[in-house]
Amino acid sequence: MRDVSSARLDEKVAFHRKELNVILSLYGRMVAAGEWRDYGISHLRDVAVFAVFRRTAEHPLYRIEKRPRLARAQGQYAVLGMDGRILRRGHDLAAVLRVLERKLIRAL
Repeated sequence: MRDVSSARLDEKVAFHRKELNVILSLYGRMVAAGEWRDYGISHLRDVAVFAVFRRTAEHPLYRIEKRPRLARAQGQYAVLGMDGRILRRGHDLAAVLRVLERKLIRAL
């Protein structure tokens, strides 16, 4: 039987179904607008990342990150730009993603 501390080390941060629905809704609208073409999801020990690409072989345009350790402080959700700058951080995923929805309005 494994102890609790070793079980915690094996756990990875992941997006839940409701979080993915919000992210994929925005992703679908951006694909329809011709802005985004591909995505990748990573589930690591400290962070879950949804990366958005214009083309598959590029660096991600944006990274949507979930860091539960920051939930009490700055908020567990963040949107980072291609250069690593934090565009928005907060406790509510839909509110954080609004920074990208503004870009959709400009694209249309």
